[in-house]
Amino acid sequence: MGIFSGELYGNPWWLWGIALGVGVGVALGLALLKSILTRKVARYDSVTAPSWFRGAADMVRRTRRFFFIIVGLYAASLVVSLPPTVDRTFSTVVLVAFLLQVAFWGSGAISFWLARYARQKMEEEDAATATTIKALGFLANVVLWAIIVLVALDNMGIRVTSMIAGLGLGGVAIALAVQNILRDLFASLSIVLDKPFVIGDFIIVGDLLGTVERIGLKTTRVRSLSGEQLVFSNDDLLNSRIRNFKRMFRRRIVFSIGVTYQTPYEKLKMIPGMIREIVEQRENVEFDRAHFAEYGDFSLRFEVVYNVLVPDFAVYRDVQQEINLELYRRFAEQGIEFAYPTQTVFLQRPEPMAS
Repeated sequence: MGIFSGELYGNPWWLWGIALGVGVGVALGLALLKSILTRKVARYDSVTAPSWFRGAADMVRRTRRFFFIIVGLYAASLVVSLPPTVDRTFSTVVLVAFLLQVAFWGSGAISFWLARYARQKMEEEDAATATTIKALGFLANVVLWAIIVLVALDNMGIRVTSMIAGLGLGGVAIALAVQNILRDLFASLSIVLDKPFVIGDFIIVGDLLGTVERIGLKTTRVRSLSGEQLVFSNDDLLNSRIRNFKRMFRRRIVFSIGVTYQTPYEKLKMIPGMIREIVEQRENVEFDRAHFAEYGDFSLRFEVVYNVLVPDFAVYRDVQQEINLELYRRFAEQGIEFAYPTQTVFLQRPEPMAS
């Protein structure tokens, strides 16, 4: 038996040559097919192509070379007869390789579908759902790979149930060692599920402010107004007081003006009505109140409150500018003077001393 008789495992050398040719031919054929499909896919616009076409193209790109080799070896094994032990071992290797490739395909399918769905939600201005989808995509990939690994181990003869029980005990020690990371991870899930903010929201945390760019598993990235990126730990972020200006539906504005103490009584009575008239002439504005509020150190103070019915900061500034300019014009017409810090000094001549 063996080499001297011109046989190996009961198969003549010429049969092994045919098996080798079949294996190499199948592997090279699959690799050539992938190359042809990849070139054809590159000719189409990835935006206008149908979603199923883009999904299939992504699956082709995610097919690994080791898969072609394994398929080629499996095809070659069908030509020859192998001993039971070798055949079982080879079948296990083929199955594990196939499961690994299925994991790559499944991960690609999850990522492609979630990216497509998240893009639709962003176009619909539903950033909250888009943020949730990204986190669910990570969890789906974790579950997929966990299932693939367990199935592969089970087919390799490893008792999965005993291993899971052992991992459960070891997981407690690992959790204690990485508790900071776990806190950020659970904080990330809380952000995704509770949605105190989503991607695109403008938030203020302490004295830092900016637009949310990315919500990760450990950190959240915020782009500040001055251009730099701010990185917050998810756990620290949830323990802070967050002001979300994207959720604002109106702005309540309070401002005050001061006039001089020399202003006549009749004109003081005119000022609240004058302010109301000026405010109500503006668009997207709801007047609340205007009152003579207090006697200041050097002015008579009037307090004004109104609501801008849109949250846009630029609109609020435009409205306030129009109000200020109109107040200046109307006060000039009525001869009402704005107050500014002044002091009145009284000089008294001392009485002459009695001689």
